[in-house]
Amino acid sequence: MKIDVRDVDDLPAAAREVLAFANDEKIFLFNGEMGAGKTTFIKAICHEIGIADTVSSPTYSIINEYNYKYGKAFHFDFFRIKNEAEAYDIGFEEYLYSGNFCFIEWPEKIKSLWPPTYIEVVINQGEDLLRTISLKKV
Repeated sequence: MKIDVRDVDDLPAAAREVLAFANDEKIFLFNGEMGAGKTTFIKAICHEIGIADTVSSPTYSIINEYNYKYGKAFHFDFFRIKNEAEAYDIGFEEYLYSGNFCFIEWPEKIKSLWPPTYIEVVINQGEDLLRTISLKKV
């Protein structure tokens, strides 16, 4: 599935499409170049599931945790980790199998820790700031 996003006003509808596509899957692996809009899109998805808190990038903290009406959501950014042991140290697998939403940026840094099923989200930036969001169930 592919979704074109021309500007930030398109993000809420795109987030709803992603959630509908995911159905009951709650693990999302986000891929895209630096600056492609991964964190911005995760903010939109968090808003759509009912998170009222300000959603921000966990670049330095590695993980941000948010509460919403039906549970929790965890937002990971593995850009700065040096090895998978750092993911183990924060208890990544416990978060991953908690049954809560997990939004993971830079998942290639923890490839051997990927769950058996997830939604792959790839964000590509085209001309005139057009973003194409590609979705795949794995």
